[in-house]
Amino acid sequence: MSYKLTISVVLFNTDEDEILNIIEIISGCKFSTKLFFIDNSPNNNASKIVGSKEGVEYIHTGENLGFGKGHNIAIDFAKDNSEFHLILNADVDFDSSVLEDMLRYMELNQSVGLMAPKVLNPDGSLQHTARLLPTPFYLIFRRFIPLNSIKERLNQKYELKAYLIDRPIEIPFFIGCFLLVRSSVLKKTGGYDPRYFMYMEDIDLVRRIYRDYKTVYYPLCSIIHKHGKGSYVNRKLLKYHLKSSVQYFNKWGWIFDRERKRINDKTLDQLK
Repeated sequence: MSYKLTISVVLFNTDEDEILNIIEIISGCKFSTKLFFIDNSPNNNASKIVGSKEGVEYIHTGENLGFGKGHNIAIDFAKDNSEFHLILNADVDFDSSVLEDMLRYMELNQSVGLMAPKVLNPDGSLQHTARLLPTPFYLIFRRFIPLNSIKERLNQKYELKAYLIDRPIEIPFFIGCFLLVRSSVLKKTGGYDPRYFMYMEDIDLVRRIYRDYKTVYYPLCSIIHKHGKGSYVNRKLLKYHLKSSVQYFNKWGWIFDRERKRINDKTLDQLK
């Protein structure tokens, strides 16, 4: 069977309410869907929550594969069985009409390979999830420099905080809580690079897609994301983040990354 949209959500000891909320949202879609829950938890307790609902498939991996590898299980299915695929976090909330609007935009704009909506905090404030490609300097200073004034100056540019983006625009990197991708693009470019256990995999994926397709920030639709910066408070997650950062820059270049400069300059030129 072919689906209009497949969706993947990776679980790891995820709250029951979040799982049920995602099921409810997707059930409201007016087109054919298949929802995958990829559970990396040590137990399969979530299977009781998911049950045997139509259009929902629960897969317990039996080990913590990591974020990207988990999503790749569903992405491998989507490549040949759906028109579009949504990479989704469990801790988001939105109306199913968001998907209808974004799918309509992609159908009218065949050059668009990936889209991401505006992301809000639960209090309605903006999460700056549309960003430039990072430099090693930025990531190191942003995390470890003690002066907030310097951190904020770096964020103003990297997270595009100095700009009011109120129209669809090409952006080279999005935080991956909600990425809508054309399945044929995933078939051509591949899914997540399995070398990243957690963190940096979204930058790598969007950047690969950006090379051949438009990756569009679509602020005309919005979702709510709880978003906790886990690696800022958890040493184990910090270790994952640092390891993934090294892997990313080893792959794409540390100081001498001309493509990064060209892409970032192009992005900023659009915002002038």
